[in-house]
Amino acid sequence: MFLWKISPFPEERPGNRPPCPAGRPPRPFGPAPPVAGDRDGRKVRAGTGGRRPYSPSVAVISDLVTALPPGRVLTDPDVTASYARDRTFLEPGRPLAVVLAESRDDVVAALRWATGGRVPVVPRGAGTGLAGGATAVDGGIVLALHRMTAIRDLSPADEIAVAEPGVITADLDRAAREHGLMYAPDPSSYEISTIGGNLATNAGGLRCVKYGVTRDSVLGLEVVLADGRILTTGGRTMKGVTGYDLTGLFVGSEGTLGVITAATVRLHRAPAAHPATIAAEFTSLRDAAAAVAAIVAAGCRPSLLEMLDRTTLKAVDDWRNIGLEDSTRAMLIAQSDAADGPATAERMARVCTENGSPFVAVSSSPRETEELIGVRRMAYQAMERLGACLVEDVCVPRSALPRVIEEIEAVAARHGVLIATVAHAGDGNLHPVFVFDRGLTEPPPHVWAAADEVFRAALEVGGTLTGEHGVGLLKRRWLPLETGPVVEEIHHGIKRVFDPLGILNPGKAI
Repeated sequence: MFLWKISPFPEERPGNRPPCPAGRPPRPFGPAPPVAGDRDGRKVRAGTGGRRPYSPSVAVISDLVTALPPGRVLTDPDVTASYARDRTFLEPGRPLAVVLAESRDDVVAALRWATGGRVPVVPRGAGTGLAGGATAVDGGIVLALHRMTAIRDLSPADEIAVAEPGVITADLDRAAREHGLMYAPDPSSYEISTIGGNLATNAGGLRCVKYGVTRDSVLGLEVVLADGRILTTGGRTMKGVTGYDLTGLFVGSEGTLGVITAATVRLHRAPAAHPATIAAEFTSLRDAAAAVAAIVAAGCRPSLLEMLDRTTLKAVDDWRNIGLEDSTRAMLIAQSDAADGPATAERMARVCTENGSPFVAVSSSPRETEELIGVRRMAYQAMERLGACLVEDVCVPRSALPRVIEEIEAVAARHGVLIATVAHAGDGNLHPVFVFDRGLTEPPPHVWAAADEVFRAALEVGGTLTGEHGVGLLKRRWLPLETGPVVEEIHHGIKRVFDPLGILNPGKAI
């Protein structure tokens, strides 16, 4: 493969990526607890949260407008509709209004008004989610946080930053690098996704294998509760065990417990040298998965360890002509940002060769590194050229990767579904992408049946339904398979403590 001919191409840019599908699965398979989309045999809008839409009077809406500075409230249906959905194709509800919050005080005012009228509130960041977590609710308001873009503090001495929810993830990282630091979490949408959205879903990313998910970088939060009270959790210290871990509870709660208006996050020292990268081709997915385990076992501690299957590579090759060999069934892309990065990269290359790779490219310059990583970042856009996509997000123990990857291939064959799989292989997070005809309003039954089997295969090996995208609306029907009745009871009990009226993102996450 002539990888040096590839130019890096971010997989997500505003306007470049059409909405990637997800939706409500049909009933024929698996346990189906009631979720938004079905109630008493009747189809309802996905955005209702399973409850009767609320319709405040015009006079009540005027109270909201009065409570906020001019220009903060949008009510034109043609305008509010553009804030009603995320990257899924779930049919959103019709929001009553959109609040364009620019400060914590705006959030407080909006939530106090909503509590007074029992109006549902859906917090929204950049709308890049893939699980329906930000889809609007009929008769509710969308609380848009993308204008809260201040980095309130960045302390090189303490290696922390305090960021508002509308800060773009990559912008926080760039600000940190001006001081020789870095913000480690880097979801694939890092150039357009916001810190608030990352916090809501406990987002992961390419560097998770070394630095962990978003929760691992969060030290404290400022949260506005449903009734408008302000809650502060954690602090500016690297350690703190006073009371319950409320910070960890809110990260990943998908806007169902409170609205995060600022986060104190941990920064890391940026690598002194540009990371060294390898790309290894394999003639089987099993060999590639075995190499993942071998790299970790060898103590290489990669800062990135990604895997792409043949279907994904073929889509990229058809689009960008990367010189894909007929015999290549999978590729591993690994990176080391350690002080001995080049030596570690050579060691990972040897491990790949020992595990069956016939060809390994090792970067010798920052440009070549970007070219190799560019293959991974082009993956989703390349797949979306093939049709509509249902992007999934199971996570399994690393030792189970070969088994689950083979099962995904078998599922694709059994159901006649095109499934392209990319993975944060270093932490077992698989993204099988189910491709179907673009003209359909939701995945057809055989695609949902295939997805159901993949979910169950992940759970059977001790995995989870979602590693980083969140539950949202999309995966609620499968939750009982993973959580069970006791966990479900505890979840709803916690929800009642923080949101007794049930107005925060109803019908999502639990």
